[in-house]
Amino acid sequence: MLNEKRCVITGLGLVCAIGDNVDECFEAALTGRSGIADAASFDTSDCYSHKGAEVKLSDMEMAGGKYDRTTALGIKAAGEAIKDAGIDMNSEDASEIGVLLGSCIAGAACVEKYYGQKAKGEKGEYDDLKSMPASVIAGNVADYYNAGGITANIVNACAAGTLSIALAIDLIRGGKGEIFLAGGCDSFSSLAYSGFHALRALAPSDCSPFNHSDGITLGEGAGVLVVESYEHAVKRGAKIYCDVLGSGVSSDAYHITAPRPDGEGQMSVITRAVRNSGLKFTDIDYVNAHGTGTAKNDESEFLSLKTVFEDNKDLYVSSTKSMTGHCLGAAGAIEAVITVKALTEGKLPPTTGYSEEDLKVLEEKSGDINFIANKPCQKDIKYAMSNSFAFGGNNASIVFAKDPNVLNLLCPKQSLYVTGIGIVSGEFDADTGDYIANLDTDIFKAYGVKSAFLRKLDRLSQLQLLSGIKALEDAGITVTDENEGIIGICIGTNDGPMTEIANFQKGIIRDGIDKGSAFAFPNTVYNAAGGYLSIATGIKGYNVTIANGFQSGLQSVCAAAGAILFGYENIMLASGTDECTDIDDEIYLDLGFTGEGGMTLGEGSVTCVIEKDSSAAERGAKRYAKIAGFSSTRDTSGDRTDNLRLSEKALVKAIENVLDEAGMKASDVSCIYGFGNGIRKVDEFEMEVYKKIFGDGIEVKLVKKDYGEARAASSSMQFAMLAKDIYEGRLETGIAVSFGTSALYSAVLLTKA
Repeated sequence: MLNEKRCVITGLGLVCAIGDNVDECFEAALTGRSGIADAASFDTSDCYSHKGAEVKLSDMEMAGGKYDRTTALGIKAAGEAIKDAGIDMNSEDASEIGVLLGSCIAGAACVEKYYGQKAKGEKGEYDDLKSMPASVIAGNVADYYNAGGITANIVNACAAGTLSIALAIDLIRGGKGEIFLAGGCDSFSSLAYSGFHALRALAPSDCSPFNHSDGITLGEGAGVLVVESYEHAVKRGAKIYCDVLGSGVSSDAYHITAPRPDGEGQMSVITRAVRNSGLKFTDIDYVNAHGTGTAKNDESEFLSLKTVFEDNKDLYVSSTKSMTGHCLGAAGAIEAVITVKALTEGKLPPTTGYSEEDLKVLEEKSGDINFIANKPCQKDIKYAMSNSFAFGGNNASIVFAKDPNVLNLLCPKQSLYVTGIGIVSGEFDADTGDYIANLDTDIFKAYGVKSAFLRKLDRLSQLQLLSGIKALEDAGITVTDENEGIIGICIGTNDGPMTEIANFQKGIIRDGIDKGSAFAFPNTVYNAAGGYLSIATGIKGYNVTIANGFQSGLQSVCAAAGAILFGYENIMLASGTDECTDIDDEIYLDLGFTGEGGMTLGEGSVTCVIEKDSSAAERGAKRYAKIAGFSSTRDTSGDRTDNLRLSEKALVKAIENVLDEAGMKASDVSCIYGFGNGIRKVDEFEMEVYKKIFGDGIEVKLVKKDYGEARAASSSMQFAMLAKDIYEGRLETGIAVSFGTSALYSAVLLTKA
């Protein structure tokens, strides 16, 4: 297909340490006014650094005090973006608006509060318990504004905000939506502060990227952009800031926290973004750099920029983290908003903190690049880029354009096939009453995983690594220098590394914020599992982690399919992974999901290799099944206090969408791999809806009765088992359907290859 669909920015929202709205923040950035001060959210007296960039507003001022701070920040920025875009959220159109938000630490403040109360022998607050995982953020923001389109929480650490904008572009161009609230939000937390303190990565004074490079200053905030198809924007008479042309996503495959010293991954993502935008390197006028202020990050990024833009003699670069602090999952979105303002107003913000002597050093090392220091630069520019690099070696880049640009992205429509399956599932453990997976070291040794590497991995990452390498083996794929950049990873999870998060938080509650573990901290980020898989296998392509409820594994299939259809990769590993530990047992019991009349917990990881037709044909790959349709849906109606939020409307829509995409009728479907999990309310609801759509004769298979409720892993298992049934001749066609809390549903229709 020849994709010429324009994507435009029609609204902006921003809150961070330098301001409570877009105009205030941008004016502060231009004048070099820093939001960095002594941290006030918690006691840092025992730490070597005491700085932070905190938002002065309370949760009550941002969202009425009903939400955790990360969500409250997202609600505030989204509200400004909605108003700026002139959107009526009470109209019927609101039901089609999607919400895509990035976050790194999610509800870490709620984790601290919950386990702080438990440490005192008190019962943790139920609202804090519900707000701990990242999987609730986008749904909460969508509920607050009655947005009923696709939601997703992107959890690729410090690249999450940028990735959310990139995903919005892809969904619009893929016909999955017309308008999205896209961005990121993260709050200041003792967990992140303690972790970066343990890594000795905090600056002792205000950070100054590409200058002293002695560490980061943590911040908090949220940035939200309204990303919209040009046709939709014109139809409703919206003002247009600029076009958002294209994006790049890549993996370093090098280290869980440090960037590649040679900058290869960063150069790759910049190159991808420029090419996907239909531009040349000499077209880019301004780069809002990742610019964290740590020596390793600054050195590798400096090298990357000078190498990639070697022929660009008029490039301007700055890092606004010198004023906003590093806002983690919100950073890329905050910087995207500032970049759009810089592009449209012709005013480029500086990096602050340079002395006269520093300026002399900068001039000597910067070469042809114009690093903007201390004072803003007035310059009319046409194309601007914003870069984000993260733990796990995840890189993301996005390009904005002042004037329209016909991309002519040539993405020939191809059929997609399942060509490999790797399953790690649990077996019933009488002692715990859960389904627990066997992760003996001998299993990993058989696949060549060294013990020294395995020891770095938390349980979630071990599950993911094992299913990933099994899937590659089953597909007959060996990662080489020739194909490492055309293979990508998409991981879905409900709880992520909640066990690591909880245990890290318990440790600093007990021992103090200055006693965090440098070994454990990297595993508290949701995308660590994907990072380790990339490092172990050498995969350097697209890499995204989605935390979006129980259906996240199936939604990862949808995202992976989209990544291939848009020409980013030839092959994608689509996974669903969730663990089961004593922490999970505690959380789900307190939520009321387990216990008498509830579900039985399980764990596992299921990875499926999704491959485009030409690639599979070239390799002579076996084909389990063909993906004929995929869809994710959501519903804002119903009782929002109900954790289950079952929605007939959303479930029916998901199934109808995949039938329409496949050009099939309900009577053509012979089997449903469903999501029943032992909770009577869920099981009865599911069967009633299927009966209305398919009649009495439809066969429904349930994997959770044999493997327990493994959340994201279960939804991936449904997909994998359906593919196997088709491959082995037991079925001609079928649909895998999964639900998540907050009325989220995903469906994928498979047919015979």
